[in-house]
Amino acid sequence: MLSQVKWAELFPTKSSVVIFAAYVGFFTNQGILVRFTQSADNSYPYNTVTVVLLTDFIKLIITSALYCKDHPIQSLFIEVFKNMRVCSLYLVPAFLYSLYNNLAFISLSAFDPTTYYLLLQLRVALTGIVYQVIFKKRLSGTQWMSLILLTVGCMIKEMDFSSISNLFGGLSGKGWNFFLLMFQMSCSCFAGVYNEYLLKKESPSANIFIQNVFMYLNSIVCNIVMVMLHEPLSQTFSSESLSAVLVPSVIILMLNNAGGGITTSFFLRNLNSIMKTFTGAIELTCSALLCYVLFGIPIYLKTVISIATVSYATILYSSNPVSREEDTNKHKYDVEMSHPLMNSDSKVTVV
Repeated sequence: MLSQVKWAELFPTKSSVVIFAAYVGFFTNQGILVRFTQSADNSYPYNTVTVVLLTDFIKLIITSALYCKDHPIQSLFIEVFKNMRVCSLYLVPAFLYSLYNNLAFISLSAFDPTTYYLLLQLRVALTGIVYQVIFKKRLSGTQWMSLILLTVGCMIKEMDFSSISNLFGGLSGKGWNFFLLMFQMSCSCFAGVYNEYLLKKESPSANIFIQNVFMYLNSIVCNIVMVMLHEPLSQTFSSESLSAVLVPSVIILMLNNAGGGITTSFFLRNLNSIMKTFTGAIELTCSALLCYVLFGIPIYLKTVISIATVSYATILYSSNPVSREEDTNKHKYDVEMSHPLMNSDSKVTVV
């Protein structure tokens, strides 16, 4: 089976291997670090809203600094103001991600955590549907089979077999909440695939750090609006909230999440959203092993079955992956990001 893996199609460049490994590393660390920052009763001794907003500011600062490393700082502001139309396109994924995060609280209040995370795995297959619609590219039977197996494998990990009847019985009378959960998953899937579309189709030769600036500016605005609907900003950034956040463990968590967010843009530009769903197989295995070593969390039989299922799904997908289309303009992606934001003959279409 491993001999059938098409490595050249999975990782078209050497840099894509590094990006893939970095992405898996950041998001595996995220689960470990979140667990590490929790109190003994699994609660958070800090304001999570403050952490989310500060992480967005950190992303904006880091990506701006990386751009300014090779460009004068004046050009950063010139490019942003000159390309406000491109910036406005990023309002769509930023708003959808913000909406997804807020709907999560509603869904978790309606469903118990096991049911919630079980149903949430349906987004794996949903990503395939959204990918086909936006990129107008049909997935093969093998690719769909691997996505379905990946969905089942993730569900097994979250399923409580001792109370399986109660699990599905918990959906009774919650049709509206189930609809909201499906809408929440749609927000996440569409935001991810649409972000990939912006990176590859709307401005394929754009400087990726400028694109990240657009994303994080919109994300900060959307999150501030969402916060103001729930609590005053003075409470979010109160001295008490900031003192609880500005401790080494939470700072490391925010830096890791910022690194993961920035790496995601490189991942989507060099690989694709379908490949992104399969990183969960490696993250699941790494998380299970690290949680066992660091926190003594036991590895149950269902975890082993889940890892085996998603690993097989990943190998199956690897034998027939979604190949990265060549850019029609034949521009080679510049690792040093020396391209201008848009070429003089480039066009931006609002979708």
